[in-house]
Amino acid sequence: MEAIEINAGAWYLRALRADDRIDDRPALASGGITDPGYVARRSAQWGDESHFSWAVCEPTTAELVAEIGVTPRPDGTALIDGWARPGHQEALGAGVRAVRRFTEGALGLRPDPD
Repeated sequence: MEAIEINAGAWYLRALRADDRIDDRPALASGGITDPGYVARRSAQWGDESHFSWAVCEPTTAELVAEIGVTPRPDGTALIDGWARPGHQEALGAGVRAVRRFTEGALGLRPDPD
């Protein structure tokens, strides 16, 4: 599956990136994620549908302020989790609500209860 962008009201969710236009690695490092292969691995997981992840971004700058992930399970449920940079819990909450709707509607999975 190709990565899907989601509009979450004041926030926009997109695939993680590390290219000549947008590099999420510094923002990921501020969240404790320093693995140089992390962005490539997350991209590959979209392809094999083993995990779906989104960068929750400021819409005007595309800066990553949080990350949300969905891990499908064989029983038709899904684990949704995420983290936010300091001061961006509101963005995480809005993103999680949008991802829950996507998980149910587009992926046909039942998210774990909150």
